[in-house]
Amino acid sequence: MDLVPGTNVSLAAKEAHDKNTWRPLTYLALYRLTLATIFVVILLTGKSFTPLAQLAPGLYAVVSVVYFFVGLAAYVAVRRRRPAFDTQILLGVGIDILALVLIMHASGGAHSGLGILLVISVAGASIVTTGRTALTLASIAAVAVLAEHLYQVMEGHARAEGMIAAGLLGITLMASATLVHFLARRIMESEALARKRGIDLANMAELTEHIIQRMQTGILVIDPDDHVRLINDSAWYMLGMPVMGRQPALADVSTDLYQQLQRWRVESDYVPTAIQLSAVQAAIMPRFARITQDERPGVLIFLEDTSAMAQKAQQLKLASLGRLTGSIAHEIRNPLGAISHAGQLLAESTHLDEHDQRLLRIIADQSARVNGIVENVLRLSRRDRGDPQLFELREFLQSFISNYCRDHDLPESAFVVELQPENIVIRFDKLHLEQIMTNLCDNAFRHSREVNSSPQIELRGGIAEEFGRPFLDVIDHGPGLDADTLQKIFEPFFTTEAEGTGLGLYISRELAETNQAHINYLPGPTGGSCFRISFQDPRKHIG
Repeated sequence: MDLVPGTNVSLAAKEAHDKNTWRPLTYLALYRLTLATIFVVILLTGKSFTPLAQLAPGLYAVVSVVYFFVGLAAYVAVRRRRPAFDTQILLGVGIDILALVLIMHASGGAHSGLGILLVISVAGASIVTTGRTALTLASIAAVAVLAEHLYQVMEGHARAEGMIAAGLLGITLMASATLVHFLARRIMESEALARKRGIDLANMAELTEHIIQRMQTGILVIDPDDHVRLINDSAWYMLGMPVMGRQPALADVSTDLYQQLQRWRVESDYVPTAIQLSAVQAAIMPRFARITQDERPGVLIFLEDTSAMAQKAQQLKLASLGRLTGSIAHEIRNPLGAISHAGQLLAESTHLDEHDQRLLRIIADQSARVNGIVENVLRLSRRDRGDPQLFELREFLQSFISNYCRDHDLPESAFVVELQPENIVIRFDKLHLEQIMTNLCDNAFRHSREVNSSPQIELRGGIAEEFGRPFLDVIDHGPGLDADTLQKIFEPFFTTEAEGTGLGLYISRELAETNQAHINYLPGPTGGSCFRISFQDPRKHIG
């Protein structure tokens, strides 16, 4: 299946056909016209060129003039490509044979040496005709030469011994036609094969470029002088969309990548390390491979988004966690249920003092907390890969805010939404994003109430200029986080609340990683806290 566009293939085929047919025929017509013009010019100047026109000047004059006008008409016919190609070949060479044999007769026959002009016409026709046609035209020319000499002998203008020269001329015509046709066929076959190979190479190059540009893995081709010869879209996005000139230096594209390449060139056992371009972007892992075996070879660099690798590792971890929690959930819930039920029965007793009731409330609260932890772990371990899909962020936020405010008895004015641009599109699992937003907003409102009894949460979205990826900031106006807390907020079971399970942010981060997104903590622009969700490039499919 040809991958080269059809118009290009048709154009190439047309050019090849012209090169092998009409173009040689045009040159043959030019040769005919040029030869006839020379004959006419000699006639008009009146100069004598022995043996030209020596035997029959009148015949030479008539044939030269007629040959000129016929040659001019033949050239116009070739340019207009009418009549058909085969017809023009036969008529043109037939005219050449007739005219040149008559001019040769007017100049003294085969001894005049003009018969060699027939060789050019017959050989030229042999280039563009079939072998049988070429031999037929050569035979006609040879017979015409022999017939002309026989007529000269009969008229007494030549001797019979001259038949040898005429015969040699005929043999030359036959041999030249055969040889030229054979060589022309071989050349045309070689050109056709080369043209086919050229189309195959063009197809392969286009297919290779198509595959490379659409690979999720970043690809860079580096020449021996450390200039970027090729970079696909994935690598360009991973490296932060650098400004790319014509074959830029790798050091200008990524200093870290250039330094690792130099170490790899020097140290045969060097193991590349991940490159972290920014705090909100996943690290990329480079791998190097030689393209040639030269002393300083070109290098092929593969860039892997560690978020994809982290996603696979996360799936394995969740599978293990699922098996673990599935096996112990029953063992935990049975005694937990018994404790909770016993506490409820004991609370129904009428002989409990206030101290005992307080202890029972502690038992009930802590039982509920343990049960919540088990529920969260089970929910996390049962989570599948989700169903990432493209959707507009503003539409999702409008639906989320409406549902959240209804469930938590809040006015919708408790949220401030600002998106720039308005039509941000993300690729994410909607259920996962809803759970993440619920966890983040619960934390934001809880901490904001420590400062303001009527808190307001800001949701600000945009496109990161340095990487071209969408993001969403969840900003509160609470007291913010201290350095110690900041180091632990994404750890499982870490919480600053007595009633918390410590799994909210951990689950949110795991859900984000599943969708090849990232959650990072940033200081609030006017105090408080900001959690940024950096989404994957929506143009890339999640594998």
